[in-house]
Amino acid sequence: MKNFIPYAKHWIDENDKKAVMSVLDSDFLTQGPAIPQFENAIKEIVGAKYCVAVSNATQALDIAIAALEIEEGSEGVTTPVTFVASSNCLIKHNLIPVFADIDPRTYNISPGEIEKKISAKTKLIIPVDFAGQAVDIDSIKKLADKYSLYIIEDAAHAIGSSYADGRPVGCCHKADMTIFSFHPAKTISSGEGGAITTNNETLYKRLLKLRTIGITKDEKELSKNPGPWYYEMQLLGGNNRLTDIQAALGQSQLSKLDFFKKRRREIVNTYNKAFRDIPGLIIPCEESNVDSCFHLYVLQMDFEKIGNRKQVMEELRQKGIGTQVHYIPVNSQPYYEKKYGLYRPMEYPVTDSYYNKCLSIPLYPKMSGQDVEYVIQEISALFI
Repeated sequence: MKNFIPYAKHWIDENDKKAVMSVLDSDFLTQGPAIPQFENAIKEIVGAKYCVAVSNATQALDIAIAALEIEEGSEGVTTPVTFVASSNCLIKHNLIPVFADIDPRTYNISPGEIEKKISAKTKLIIPVDFAGQAVDIDSIKKLADKYSLYIIEDAAHAIGSSYADGRPVGCCHKADMTIFSFHPAKTISSGEGGAITTNNETLYKRLLKLRTIGITKDEKELSKNPGPWYYEMQLLGGNNRLTDIQAALGQSQLSKLDFFKKRRREIVNTYNKAFRDIPGLIIPCEESNVDSCFHLYVLQMDFEKIGNRKQVMEELRQKGIGTQVHYIPVNSQPYYEKKYGLYRPMEYPVTDSYYNKCLSIPLYPKMSGQDVEYVIQEISALFI
């Protein structure tokens, strides 16, 4: 069997190693200068005023919710086709997650379905840029303005992507905050890591405190200042810090973002050309005016023609090809069913149809041309 081709894989080069070693040789392993340097690099790329780097994207969502100080018992609307963190953050703050069905073409949350789920209790929308394709942020912003709602954009998949108007995802021209993930499966990696961008100074200052136990040493914010040792815990936060080691790796990775995006696009274009006309396969849709830095390549497969998804995944794995399902609908998870009631697929027909046919295939810059052609060959053989 040829070398295994996973569905995702990080890229680390000598420059990344040098960046990490420079921190190991420095005076700071954490809470040092690499953090603001990484934050500034992110701001420069996405065009936001403020950035707060944190330990991972799950914690980014958590402290973003905390920063809004929403009344307990309120509701937030998000998509069922996402990682559980997108809605778990609501539950952790005693808010109620409400799910809206997805668009059948983009697999992003549908603005029309969001509006159906808005109630007097709704305070927040958490749209997810699924697989790297930006959501219809203009329509979502109109809903937010109409109903006085906050927007936290979950762009864990989408650093390097752009909206329909050409602006970078994360610029926060429509969202109150945007979060990113730097997990090794994502476009760039800091090992683990995440970040929040915003243009709102008040939110930014809260996020800084919430990142570090709720503590501030800023003299302008202290209620008193008896001496240089003094600090105040003004909010209830946790330790959500990113280390300088991770920040240095993340900043080095950011310098390769354009290259990563270009190579991912080359692979996506090759896949699209190969799979477009094969009966039983549907390639990902990309809106013509949206520039996606693809994190995932998700095919819709007619598994009934060839057996079932388990058989297909096992057969491909035996041939050295890794695949994954993104995602099991969040509200069908046992915890959610126990807490909020049984998941009813008929209430989310597009999500249900998508889930029954989706399969993510390998997509990462280190794939060679031979790797790509081999994946095409083996998947095509299932249907031809």
